[in-house]
Amino acid sequence: YSRYRNTLAASLTSNIKKNRFYATVRKYNSCLEASLDSDNIPVSVYDNLIDTVGKNLYLLHRYYELRKKALKLDSLHLYDVYVPLVEMPKREIPYEEAVKTVEAGLKPLGAGYIDYLKDAFKSGWIDVYENQGKTSGAYSWGAYTTHPYVLLNYQNTINDVFTLAHEMGHALHSFYTNKTQPYIYSEYKIFVAEVASTVNESLLMQHLLKNTQDKAEKAYLLNHYLEEFRGTVFRQVMFAEFEKIIHAKIEQGEALTAETLSKIYYDLNVKYFGAEVTVDEDIAMEWARIPHFYRSFYVYKYATGFAAATSISQQILNEGRPAVERYIEFLSSGGSDYPLELLKKAGVDLSTPKPVQDALDVFGEVLDELEKLVG
Repeated sequence: YSRYRNTLAASLTSNIKKNRFYATVRKYNSCLEASLDSDNIPVSVYDNLIDTVGKNLYLLHRYYELRKKALKLDSLHLYDVYVPLVEMPKREIPYEEAVKTVEAGLKPLGAGYIDYLKDAFKSGWIDVYENQGKTSGAYSWGAYTTHPYVLLNYQNTINDVFTLAHEMGHALHSFYTNKTQPYIYSEYKIFVAEVASTVNESLLMQHLLKNTQDKAEKAYLLNHYLEEFRGTVFRQVMFAEFEKIIHAKIEQGEALTAETLSKIYYDLNVKYFGAEVTVDEDIAMEWARIPHFYRSFYVYKYATGFAAATSISQQILNEGRPAVERYIEFLSSGGSDYPLELLKKAGVDLSTPKPVQDALDVFGEVLDELEKLVG
């Protein structure tokens, strides 16, 4: 990437200049405002997200301090962040057991949801195992007139169990929407697309944590949960802040060279990773390999979706039926309203910092538990 840094910088800068041109001729105050307008999202939602996460970076720094101690390292580098703190006890989880585990974990969503889920498991919705010529990964897809179809490549691991819950969240979201909405409102926006899948993962996580008696397994699950926060909230918000800064530079008439982009990106890594992590110089070029930066102001949706899902899952566990009814209404709404209004139906108001702060409070609680186990 460094060999082509000037070309890559010119490419990214050209994309930002394109954004600035369209924002200006269409009378928006900024590229950010123009980008958020199609979803009717106020700029304050984006700013609140960055500000709230910024005020809670001390939690992420605490997590890295725990990592450094648990891994017995004199110096924690960025590549050490991806090493599991605790190995999951080796255990094969057959698909049939995974199905029962997911059903048990999602039981708080009520009998109606579970009935549809069981029907999906029995009725050929899911292509479960690897096969010759089959694409890798997992996803949910389908047409308006059919139930959704789910592709898996199940390999008997705990991560595959979470993937099953995740993809069934997407599938049931589409199922409820298609059952309730006319075709024109059947597609939900990207802003809310990961909410249902993450609600399922959160509920499954709480179920597993509550029922495991194995200390190593519990530590692995807690670490897995923290890693989801790290990758989906903290990392994406760092990306979002980078996008905001570099667009503002162009809007103010400043030039963006490869050196400028690298310095901004490096400084953000130092800010987000904190004093416990050695931020190597090579990370300064990572901006060049993030394709999302060419879909400007897109990555923040991962973080808001994760925060919303965390809030909803907590409401479901704490309130029971009233929260479930709100959530089912959200699942059934498709694209019939703007994303913020749909989430309000589920009890989440992202026009305020509260859902993001609530999610970060959960991160803090999980971190407390993991510190007690491995600290």
